[in-house]
Amino acid sequence: MKFNAVLDIQLHPGIADPQGSTIERALPTLGFEGISKVRSGKSIHLEIEAADYAAAEAQLSDVCDKFLTNPVIEGATINLVEAG
Repeated sequence: MKFNAVLDIQLHPGIADPQGSTIERALPTLGFEGISKVRSGKSIHLEIEAADYAAAEAQLSDVCDKFLTNPVIEGATINLVEAG
């Protein structure tokens, strides 16, 4: 089976996010008010072939833990949808 996946990688709560802070400070100067608690991250889109949903999720979790994230300071959310 083929799946489309989106991996959302964010810093853990409590870890300083200088990029998010910079964005938050710049927003009012650009006329955007009322926006707070900005956190930045990265999003990776890919296609994976696996036996089933659970196998795809397990493989992507392993990829995130071993390659795409620093598990000490980052976490990943995996969103899978069967490719149509």
